[in-house]
Amino acid sequence: MSQSDRGLRRLAAGTLLVAFQGTTAPDWVLRELEAGLGGVTLFGFNVADPAQLSALTTALKAAGEPVISLDEEGGDVTRLAYHIGSPYPGNAALGAVDDVELTYRVYRAIGSELAACGVNLDMAPDADVNTADDNPVIGTRSFGNDAALVARHTVAALQGLQSVNVAACVKHFPGHGATRVDSHLAVPVVDVPLDVLRERELVPFHAAIKAGAKSVMTAHVAVPVITGDQPATLSAAALTELLRGELGYDGVVVTDALDMHAITKSVGLAGGAVRTLAAGSDLLCLGPLPTYDDVRQIIAEIVAAVGEGRLPLSRLEEAAARVADLRAWFGSGTAGAAEASVVGLDAARRAVTVTGATATLLNPLVIEIDTPPTIAVGDVPWGLALPSAETVRVKPSDADAEELLERAAGRSLVVVVKDAHRYEESRTLVSRLVAARADTTVIEMGLPIWRPESAAYIATYGAARANAQAAVELLTA
Repeated sequence: MSQSDRGLRRLAAGTLLVAFQGTTAPDWVLRELEAGLGGVTLFGFNVADPAQLSALTTALKAAGEPVISLDEEGGDVTRLAYHIGSPYPGNAALGAVDDVELTYRVYRAIGSELAACGVNLDMAPDADVNTADDNPVIGTRSFGNDAALVARHTVAALQGLQSVNVAACVKHFPGHGATRVDSHLAVPVVDVPLDVLRERELVPFHAAIKAGAKSVMTAHVAVPVITGDQPATLSAAALTELLRGELGYDGVVVTDALDMHAITKSVGLAGGAVRTLAAGSDLLCLGPLPTYDDVRQIIAEIVAAVGEGRLPLSRLEEAAARVADLRAWFGSGTAGAAEASVVGLDAARRAVTVTGATATLLNPLVIEIDTPPTIAVGDVPWGLALPSAETVRVKPSDADAEELLERAAGRSLVVVVKDAHRYEESRTLVSRLVAARADTTVIEMGLPIWRPESAAYIATYGAARANAQAAVELLTA
C-alpha cells in the first residue's frame, strides 16, 4: 500500500466509532486505533464497574487518540449503571421539575463520573420534543412536549457535561419526538410543514448550537419537507443545508447507530456510511452489531467511493479537521470534582407527584406489570424494590386478576406500571385490580399519560433506581 493509500485509509478509518463485545479491548481495535481509527462506542456489555471501565479506556488511549463515547442519559438509558439502574433520573423527571440549575448539576455529576472513567463524549442530552404520546423510542428520554422547556434544559444539560470536559452530543437532529415508529426497526416519518419544524423540533437544537454544543447526532428519521423519503442521516439537505447552513453549526456531526434497520434495510451498512459522509457527517457510530469484517468492508467502501468520485476527498479532510478540533478541546481543560450522586436522588424526589391519598402499608403485595424493554434502553433492571414487601412481576397477557386479588386479600396492594398508555393489556389489568380494590396504589414509572379513574396514583417520570427510591420513600414515610 502506497503512502497516499495509507493516508486515505487513515482518513476513512478516522470517521468510525466502532463497538466490540466484552470488557477488554480486542487486539483488532487497538491495531486500528494505531492506524487512525476514530474511536469507540461503549455499551452496557462493555462496562462492569468504574475500575474496569477506567482500565479499558486507559488501554484504548494508549493505542491512539480515540473518541470514547457512550449513551449516558441518566434515567432509563444508562451504560455506567446498566446492570443496576441509574442513580440519576432521566430527562422527563428533570423537565417535570423544570429547574435548569438542577438539570445542570445532574449532568455535571454524570459528566464527572464519565470523565473519571476516561469517557470523553456522552451521546446526550436528548433534545427531542416528545409530542407523540405513543412514541416508542423517546418517551421519558425527552424533557417534555414543550419546545421552549426542552430547549432550556438541553442547554443546561450540555453545559453541565461540558463544564467537566465531556463533550455533549445533542440528539436526534432534526427531531425524533413526533414519531410513532422506532428507527431501530424502520424509517419513522415526521411529516410536518417547515414552519412547524422551525417552531418545534428545531428550537432545542438552535439553542444548543448557540450554547456551544460540541457534537450533534443525526436521526434516522425522514422529514419529507426537507429529506423526501430518506432519513436525515443520509440527507445533505438536512445535515449540510439545514444544520450547517441555516442553523450555522460548525461542530462535529455524529450519526445515530448505522446498524439500525432504517439504514441497513435500505442502503446497507457500507453504503450508508458513504452516503452519510457525503451528506455531511463527521463521525459514524456503527452500533453494537458490526464485526471487524464489517468495519474493514466499510473502510474499503469509503476508500473506493473517494477513488470513484462518489465521495469528495475534501469531505473526509473536513471531517478529520473537525474531529481533531474536538480532540484538542478534550485536552484543553481539567475535569471538575465529581458531585455526589445524591443530586440524582434529590432530583427524583422533586419530580415525583402523588394524586389521591396513599394508605399506610400493611404486609404489602407489589404487582409489577412487565413492560418489554426498548432497544435504546436495553435490558436495564427496573421496579420498586419496596422493603418488606412481596413482589411479583407478571406479564399482562398471562396474569390472572382474580388470583392476584386473592393473593392480596387483607394486604396493601401496590401496582407498578411503565408507560401504561402504550399497552392496552396493562391498562386492562390495572383497571380490573383497581375496580376490585379501590385502596390500590398505582405507580407509573413511565410517562404519566393514562391513569385509572380511582386509586392513589404516584408518577415518577422514569424507571431509574433513583426514581424507584423516591417512590418507596413516599410509600413508607
